[in-house]
Amino acid sequence: MLNNSVKKKTLSGEIIKRIRAHIIQNSLKEGDRLPTEQEMAEAFGVSRIIIREATKALGFFGIINSAPRRGLTVGSVDMKRIADILAFQLAIADYPKEILLKSRMVIEIGSLQYASAILNQDKKLHAELISICDKIDSITNAEEFIREDARFHQTLVEASGIEPLVAFNDVLQIFFKKFRQRIINHPEGWSIGSKVHRQIIESLKSGNITQAEDLLREHLEAYKEDL
Repeated sequence: MLNNSVKKKTLSGEIIKRIRAHIIQNSLKEGDRLPTEQEMAEAFGVSRIIIREATKALGFFGIINSAPRRGLTVGSVDMKRIADILAFQLAIADYPKEILLKSRMVIEIGSLQYASAILNQDKKLHAELISICDKIDSITNAEEFIREDARFHQTLVEASGIEPLVAFNDVLQIFFKKFRQRIINHPEGWSIGSKVHRQIIESLKSGNITQAEDLLREHLEAYKEDL
């Protein structure tokens, strides 16, 4: 029974790959119809049960929609759900701090040029970021500082307007949890961090993306001391 269960799971995973390949190779878009369960079962040489398991797994992430009388159609990937799974995996898998730091650098630094354009159009966003900095300046409690520091960086990523990047914002929560003790042990760095935040905001507002990237990179590289 166990061997059959493992084989079934492996087969279902293979069918998931084939369905994804079918969507990509045929340039299918959201709303386009997919073959029926029976048609896929015959094409892939497996049972309808295996096909159903594969489509349900893809449906969980929004890749496939299933509706009565309409059948299977291509859906829209639920990036938030994927990010939630990733964040959970990062939380339980005890990923090295170095990997989390590199991930954060890629996500945050990569979002800055897009955040700059939106920051110049949205006065409320600029005011919100400055407001977070003002709040950080008056904080004396470590847990509150960590929460507001994370909120600043999450807001900056969200400002990019790039959904896949925003979806991975939960990585920041895992990062701050991993580096929590370092932050607590170095309260002298809190005001320095807030100052850098303000410099990043003004660099983005003036369109100096390179300077903003350099500031953020230097800001994050301070965590290397804790690796």
